[in-house]
Amino acid sequence: MTVSVRIPTQLRSLTQGVSEISVSGSTVGEALADLGTQFPTLQDRIFDETGAIRRFVNVFLADEDVRFLDGSNTPVSEGQVISIVPAVAGGSR
Repeated sequence: MTVSVRIPTQLRSLTQGVSEISVSGSTVGEALADLGTQFPTLQDRIFDETGAIRRFVNVFLADEDVRFLDGSNTPVSEGQVISIVPAVAGGSR
């Protein structure tokens, strides 16, 4: 099935500036793997050496953090939107 992945501004240089990409997959993990196939330089940014989603990369499906669902095994439905949101840290008070 086809879903869309929203690419954050920080990663758009790896997608030729494209902000939303159509991918195929029946789970979040499959959809992100297809994204990695289309844009291989994103693969290392999203997944760690074990194939898990990096802990500093937040992935949302329909505004729900997939960590609180079934992680990369979370099923997706046709037309749903996956958003990649890099963690933000640093700064001072």
